[in-house]
Amino acid sequence: MRLWEFPDQYLVDPTDGSSSSILAVSRLDGSMNLIDEIPQCNTVRVPKIQTIYGVVGMLKLLAGKFFNYLKIISTYSCSIVFSLLVNSDHKKVYLLPRVWTWGEKCGRVRPQRPYQKLVGIVALVGSYLLVITGRECVGSYLGHSIFKVTSLKVFPCDHSLKNFPEEQKKMESEFSRLLKVAERTPGLYFSYDVNMTLSAQRLNDLGDESKLLPLWRQIGADPRFLWNNYMLEVLIDNKLDPYLLPVIQGSFQNIQAAIGKEILDVALIARRCTRRTGTRMWRRGADSDGFVANFVETEQIIQIHGHTASFIQVRGSMPFLWDQIVDLTYKPNFEIVKPEEAPRVAERHFLDLRKKYGNVLAVDLVNKHGNEGRLSEKFCQAVEPIVSDDVRYLHFDFHKICGHVHFERLSILYEQIEDFLIKSRYFLLNEKGEKVETQGGVVRTNCIDCLDRTNVTQSTIARKMLEFQLRRLGIFEAEEIISSHPNFDNSFKILWANHGDEVSIQYSGTPALKGDFVRCGQRTIQGILNDGKNALMRYYLNNFADGTKQDASDLIQGHYIVSLSRSMTPTAKKGGIEAVASFPLALGVILIGFFFALLSLRRARHDLWSLLFSFMWASMSLAIAVFVRSNGRTFCNRPRLHQPRR
Repeated sequence: MRLWEFPDQYLVDPTDGSSSSILAVSRLDGSMNLIDEIPQCNTVRVPKIQTIYGVVGMLKLLAGKFFNYLKIISTYSCSIVFSLLVNSDHKKVYLLPRVWTWGEKCGRVRPQRPYQKLVGIVALVGSYLLVITGRECVGSYLGHSIFKVTSLKVFPCDHSLKNFPEEQKKMESEFSRLLKVAERTPGLYFSYDVNMTLSAQRLNDLGDESKLLPLWRQIGADPRFLWNNYMLEVLIDNKLDPYLLPVIQGSFQNIQAAIGKEILDVALIARRCTRRTGTRMWRRGADSDGFVANFVETEQIIQIHGHTASFIQVRGSMPFLWDQIVDLTYKPNFEIVKPEEAPRVAERHFLDLRKKYGNVLAVDLVNKHGNEGRLSEKFCQAVEPIVSDDVRYLHFDFHKICGHVHFERLSILYEQIEDFLIKSRYFLLNEKGEKVETQGGVVRTNCIDCLDRTNVTQSTIARKMLEFQLRRLGIFEAEEIISSHPNFDNSFKILWANHGDEVSIQYSGTPALKGDFVRCGQRTIQGILNDGKNALMRYYLNNFADGTKQDASDLIQGHYIVSLSRSMTPTAKKGGIEAVASFPLALGVILIGFFFALLSLRRARHDLWSLLFSFMWASMSLAIAVFVRSNGRTFCNRPRLHQPRR
């Protein structure tokens, strides 16, 4: 595709023949329409031209004041509070995060989602077009090319802001700054030919007629993994099917390995759910509808001799309401929110899993004692009423049994879940494309972050299931294992290590800990040192960067809730300690105080006044340090759009 940047509009010209029309996007208000040809260029209208690889979507931002007229609360299963927005001519009605249209003739609202009651209105200005400006082919999925987004760019359609007050311009500027953060979103993948949001088994179940539909229309039954779901809605409303490109966030790894004379193709896909997406410390636990943080579906697919086999696992935070708000400590305390709601939330979570995957085995890897033990106990209590033949719960104290180096003891866990895995099977197509096996259950693994311990465990289970599949296909003998093929073994370890690193970067900002075991099969000194470095980096990002990153995620996903009870702008005035709280400033004052204390102390033997000054400087620095520590949450980088539960 080519993107033409004219002074008054953007033009998206499909050069691949996917559409005979050209998409025109107004730079004044973001309105879209199709035109037949590129307008005439002249010395006044000189366009900039660049190659793009797809339209991610259109994002409409808010600016302006509340008129306290309408507000809407959705009854959709997510139970998200939405706000209904009307522009100045009252001919267009926008709903965050869903769009509604108001017909000029019929005079009534046509909802895309059910609603309960209308209660608030704000003005709407500022639209942003998101496009893919860089891509890299990273392999193939079921014979179709898969691309990774290497560059994402936001193009503003905000010329109308020139006539708005400075307050609204400043507000829009703050939102635009968050979109710059969103441009750096890691782990985005897409395909022009295959629906990456659906597993091989779900794709097979679509049927031939559904496969002929545009990719985005195949997603209607399960949009959990569609990263640009919210941003595509404007394009969908304008019936711009040729420009709709589904994008997922997660990971895609692909290897080919020789086993004797046979060539085995292995793909590993991670699909991150968008229902409760965000950063490590600002998205924990579940929401009231059972959608959990860091929920990732991992699919391992092999192709050999014309056969295709797929095995799915999932991970996700413990399914009840709990938080871990940063406060400058290395490990903030866990806080269980509304403990009486835990059984209901867990039940909704596992009901959803059963509908989508069949039987569920929940493997809980957290510590049995200490601070983590409180969460493990609550998890066990929450699932106790629903434990049955369809839902099983198993606690495995990873740190107690495996320690920090003996991860081979995960074989103990495998022995406990082997019967479930054999019973649940896996998806298998024969060389004729006929379905031979269906996966009827899933292992759900969690630790605290659902990153490090989880990835080590999932890689072990995936290895065992791959060996099981290869024996079924006649590639392996009865007792043959992957480690008996050194080259394949090494490639498989790297495959899962890269997978774990990419999933971890999206949630915590750093590669996964314990990755040396997944990559090398054992713990190494270098791996332990890297874990220490990554742990410190996580501390920094959690406390001083992830709040802004969380805001960017909420904005791009349409999770930002406008409320009449608080300002919708991220630049709302602060009062009290928050008005002056600055960790860099406080740290600077503390260090300066200690510097002068030491300087005065060196002169104390000759001058008693120097001893007094040294004591004063040291006391001041210590007092500030104690103040900062006691008000740690205030000095951290916190989300400002969508506040944590309290």
